[in-house]
Amino acid sequence: MKGFILAGTTSGVGKTVATLAAIRALSKAGYTVQPAKAGPDFIDPSHHAAVAGQASRTLDPWLCGEEGMARNYYRGEGDLCVVEGMMGLYDGDTSTARIAESLDLPVVLVCDASAGMESVAASALGFQEYAAHAGIDIDVAGIVAQRAHGGRHEEGIREALPDSLSYFGRVPPTEELEIPERHLGLHMGGESPIDLAALDEAAAHLKGEKFAEVARAPPRPDPEEPRPATGKRIAVARDSAFCFRYPATIERLQERGEVVPFSPVRGDALPDCDGVYLPGGYPELHAAALADSPALETLAERASEGLPVFGECGGMMALSESLTTLEGNTYGMAGVLPADIEMHERYRALDHAELRAREDTLSARAGESLRGHEFHYSSAEVDPDARFAFNVERGTGIDGEHDGLTEYRTLGTYVHVHAESGAFDRFCEAL
Repeated sequence: MKGFILAGTTSGVGKTVATLAAIRALSKAGYTVQPAKAGPDFIDPSHHAAVAGQASRTLDPWLCGEEGMARNYYRGEGDLCVVEGMMGLYDGDTSTARIAESLDLPVVLVCDASAGMESVAASALGFQEYAAHAGIDIDVAGIVAQRAHGGRHEEGIREALPDSLSYFGRVPPTEELEIPERHLGLHMGGESPIDLAALDEAAAHLKGEKFAEVARAPPRPDPEEPRPATGKRIAVARDSAFCFRYPATIERLQERGEVVPFSPVRGDALPDCDGVYLPGGYPELHAAALADSPALETLAERASEGLPVFGECGGMMALSESLTTLEGNTYGMAGVLPADIEMHERYRALDHAELRAREDTLSARAGESLRGHEFHYSSAEVDPDARFAFNVERGTGIDGEHDGLTEYRTLGTYVHVHAESGAFDRFCEAL
């Protein structure tokens, strides 16, 4: 499957809208589009899925390793893969540029053209030439002019570009293309879907066939060894409170067992199961519903009986004793883990993270290292005798030094991990 990356000059330049418009332009040209996202994000991929009609793949060498990242790319299906970059093209130690180099994908640069013409071309040329300075072997093929008007404005940008940079079109400045934001980033795609009529209008100004012409196929990785099914039933929380799930994670759980979804927010009962996975999400926005959830009440009973339960970030918050919202309201949670959670105005952690297991646990064996990602606005006040499964080697974790709060056979972490880490294989084998 051929693909390309839409990378930004900076964060906030409009990569997500440009990506969605490119997906629509290619779809209207008759291509089946597989979306993907560079980096560990959950929110942008939800918008990709809403527009493309299929789940967005996660491409992050820290989470997956380079071989795992290539495997995840080729788990996608379609004629073309449209990858949205993260931050600015060269930002971070696992930057979009490094991902483009690893996968040998061409880069189309999304430039803010709202207040420039020749200067837009100068900036793009600088981004193209910086690759050699940074020692990164990538092909910056051209630009999308974000927030550019038509007529003389567009013509001036196009004429100023050197021959080495192609013009892939523009995204006009349209209020209907703005996606609402909140803590953790944009609203999810299912909550605030972008106006499709406005998106189609933007797509009409992009050159779909030019994207297709520049796309390349990454080298194929070696095939994986098949993993045996366990025959176990795994209950997975899935609703607006538990919406941060990598597609590869659910695929891995389905490969190893039978996945049974349930919604604590809607009042579902906990299904009959051999283990429970609570993904991250926004439990703070649904704290009242979770406090009354029969599933969490049953989960507390089953956890005390030894049922394996794995909660990541928002899942850990729901497993705690209590959750205090920004408004100062405190709600009782499942009460499995000895911690009280409090929300804050500013984020408390944002980075790739690395954990090392202090003991055998649901997601790793003693001494094993797990790489993941953390991004949360809450803090956890834990009991003095709380037990932790991991030492933090990079990142913040729960208290700056430890992560993986554990009780019975329940594990709660602030760090999200990907299926390529092996954590979910370990979880399935522990059931």
